[in-house]
Amino acid sequence: MDSSYLSNYGFPLCNFSCGSGVWAGQNCTFGQHLPCLVVDVRDHKNASSLTMGQDRGKYDFYIGLGLAISSSIFIGGSFILKKKGLLRLARKGSMRAGQGGHAYLKEWLWWAGLLSMGAGEAANFAAYAFAPATLVTPLGALSVLVSAVLSSYFLTERLNLHGKLGCMLSILGSTTMVIHAPQEEEISSLDHMAKKLVDPGFFIFATLVIIVALIFIFVVGPRHGQTNILVYITICSVIGALSVSCVKGLGIAIKEAVAGKSVVRNPLAWILLLGLVGCVSTQINYLNKALDIFNTSLVTPIYYVFFTTSVLTCSAILFKEWEHMHADDVIGTLSGFLTIIVGIFLLHAFKDVSVSLATLAVSMRKEERACPAANGMASHSSYELLQNESTEDIENREMGLPFDSVSRRNGAMTSS
Repeated sequence: MDSSYLSNYGFPLCNFSCGSGVWAGQNCTFGQHLPCLVVDVRDHKNASSLTMGQDRGKYDFYIGLGLAISSSIFIGGSFILKKKGLLRLARKGSMRAGQGGHAYLKEWLWWAGLLSMGAGEAANFAAYAFAPATLVTPLGALSVLVSAVLSSYFLTERLNLHGKLGCMLSILGSTTMVIHAPQEEEISSLDHMAKKLVDPGFFIFATLVIIVALIFIFVVGPRHGQTNILVYITICSVIGALSVSCVKGLGIAIKEAVAGKSVVRNPLAWILLLGLVGCVSTQINYLNKALDIFNTSLVTPIYYVFFTTSVLTCSAILFKEWEHMHADDVIGTLSGFLTIIVGIFLLHAFKDVSVSLATLAVSMRKEERACPAANGMASHSSYELLQNESTEDIENREMGLPFDSVSRRNGAMTSS
């Protein structure tokens, strides 16, 4: 063992020559055996690998978070660009898309919106490869928020008080979920993903999802799909949980391909791709049916709640995201999710109600004016009753109360 290595640990060392057998060094005598420290460097390597893995996990988490937020911005902005393009065509007198026209294909704003949506979907796809699905999926609500805020500025659409409160709650809930988001079990390869997919827990979950979807498609849908809003939304939501799992697996495959590994010959990659195409096609079909039959302000929040709940359940079973979470993180994640639900509900359910701080102040002033008027009438009647007036006068006064009350609330102080 080299003396320069052991001298770092504070031992006086002597150098020796194997050929001559002569000991030499500081304060050494012939034949003296020196202490030797044996260090197992494997522990240091394991600790370093663990630290590097944790740093890489945090790095991937923030990459996924950034991709998810950018996805919401691109998708939310795409709606505004498409709407602006369609409005320009309507002002020109072109046949509108709702009437079967395709003039929007010549409008550059519409194409800009389409490219923006494509970029957002690509960023959302990539986010699943880096961050937990429990984080990425709920943040999709930010696209609705971005669209609502931008429409109030660029489309002159009024965002009422409920909408503003809904936006604030959505931001608050998203922030809470980011702080308490679970760190999923690391899956580094398609082989590891394959083992997760055949896990008994996920296998039972996937089987139940397929059975429920088939029952709703072939039994419940034809009977109640036109009258019950939950039928088609349930089909979209349960199938959406499987589509997110396919996206997660394909994201891992892309990461392996970028790293130089061959994934084309892996059958799991093609199975995940075919599964994603089938799931997304089913979702689009039944979501369009729900939007065509029922009000959008009801479909959007209900679908968000059902879809996100299905994805959270699937991710917890497949990736074991919730096993190592503390109680405060579990409560924080669920609280953030519920806060987003309330925000989305306020943003959609009351979007056609004209409520603002100005109208709220006017209504409060009217109530304040009404209360003193009612109290004044009550005291006035009590005073006159104490004067022992005749029953006929009292009856006449009671008959005049409604008109007098209305006149006072309108600000016209009349006297009899």
